[in-house]
Amino acid sequence: MSRKKVKLAYIQNDTTRKLTFKKRKKGFMKKMSEITALCDVEACAVVYGQNDTQPEVWPSPSGVQGTYAKFRAMPSMEQTKNQLNMVTFLRQRIEKAKEQLRKQKKENREKEMSILMNQCLTGRSLQDLNMGDLKDLGWVVDHKVEEINKKVKKVNDELARNGSS
Repeated sequence: MSRKKVKLAYIQNDTTRKLTFKKRKKGFMKKMSEITALCDVEACAVVYGQNDTQPEVWPSPSGVQGTYAKFRAMPSMEQTKNQLNMVTFLRQRIEKAKEQLRKQKKENREKEMSILMNQCLTGRSLQDLNMGDLKDLGWVVDHKVEEINKKVKKVNDELARNGSS
């Protein structure tokens, strides 16, 4: 069973934060072990805890050194091919969020105009609409007419096929 999506935000309560860190670190180390065993890949992890005197390493300090040495022996182009720093990661997240916001605004505007179109069909006046609203309403009407024409054509094509069979 999957967990619910967790809001990624700093945990203010010290005790809760330490407990969460301990649990997640244990889970992370388990996942590292699983991925290396199941996928036959080489991996290592170094986790610095806020209150730990020494970092926790997986699988062992010598294993980490070996994996790191192999990584450093690769050409620099290969080393950085899939790396993300925090700035790049955040830029990607921001761009993704902006795109989602743009799509949501467009969808909301289309729904708004569809509602307005339905209100106009039941007698609402167009007098109080500005030019932007009128243009968007015209686009929605054109889009709906296009959809209707496609459906009519589809029905006519089906009738023609059934009539000639």
